[in-house]
Amino acid sequence: MDDIVAVLDDASSCDSAIKIFQACEYGTSGDIRFGAVVEKKCEADFLRHLKKPQEIAYRHELRLCDRKYANQQGTMYRSFTAFCRAEVAQRYSRRALKAGGPSRSR
Repeated sequence: MDDIVAVLDDASSCDSAIKIFQACEYGTSGDIRFGAVVEKKCEADFLRHLKKPQEIAYRHELRLCDRKYANQQGTMYRSFTAFCRAEVAQRYSRRALKAGGPSRSR
């Protein structure tokens, strides 16, 4: 697991991190750790530049992911939640980069 986290940390971009996450997923609650690294990688592209309403919307979308599978039993649902959150962060990252945001690396 630590090796995968290190590779995710070293990914050159949010999109690269998502691809690594998809390739290395466990399909269990272990994916929560990977997803958190991907979120952080993607958030570096946009989070500090969001205006308050945008940040509220972003946090709301993350909470929707958290609630989507909250009542489901089994560790695979924790994986689904991690992917949902990572994909939300990726969407925000792509929007920021498309709009000429701070990071242009891909």
